[in-house]
Amino acid sequence: MTGSAPAIAFDDVTKSFDRGRVVALGGVSLSVARGEFLAVVGGSGSGKTTLLRLANRLIDADSGSVKIHGDDVHGLDPIALRRRIGYVVQSGGLFPHMTIAGNIGITPHLQGAPAADIATRVDELLDLVRLDRGQYRNRFPHELSGGQRQRIGVARALAAKPDIVLMDEPFGALDPLTRDALSEDYRRLHRELELTTVMITHDMAEAVLLADRVAVMRDGRLLAQGTPKQLADVSDSYVQDLLRTPRRQAERLQALLPQMPENDAATMAPR
Repeated sequence: MTGSAPAIAFDDVTKSFDRGRVVALGGVSLSVARGEFLAVVGGSGSGKTTLLRLANRLIDADSGSVKIHGDDVHGLDPIALRRRIGYVVQSGGLFPHMTIAGNIGITPHLQGAPAADIATRVDELLDLVRLDRGQYRNRFPHELSGGQRQRIGVARALAAKPDIVLMDEPFGALDPLTRDALSEDYRRLHRELELTTVMITHDMAEAVLLADRVAVMRDGRLLAQGTPKQLADVSDSYVQDLLRTPRRQAERLQALLPQMPENDAATMAPR
């Protein structure tokens, strides 16, 4: 492992399913720098979730290499690897039979951390994701709203103090207000904890608003990568169609919503 190595590096990675009849990835190369927030955007079947699952060896590549901090994942124990990388899925993916404290503390428990340390860490993380520890630590997932479950999913992903977090459509099932609040809160955590984050999304507006850099995938290929401004110079029609989507939404909203008086806008501005 070298100090200058990317946090995650995919090098000419291929992956097929159904005995080779379905090509999910066809030679993808992509690096994620330490501390970067990368969004991977594409439609269903583009290969974006397959790419994410290669990073923590939920599946293995057919060819090419995947490296974490310079170490080829094929030389790493998959269970140990997953315990050091945070993973957030849609709707939180919580264990229904465990309390919130049990869900958050499961990875430190599996790593052999003392019970007192786990309890302290659970309280720290509940504070971090802005949920009252006294009110929520002994509840069960079915007693929480969708947004609260997703916050617990983020807390659980951070429990073992990973420096890499993988997120698969983490906010897609939430209502717009909750989605906006939680995505901004996660961006704050990403900065404060100096995380490396890879987020899968089909929403280009979400990718542009949250990520430092965006990678666009289609049919198992990486079409383009860069900042939104860099992507604007890409000639590929699919990339341009994706970029036009948030612009069209903004224009339609501008036309449909009444203009807010300046005094009201100043009153509602974040402080």
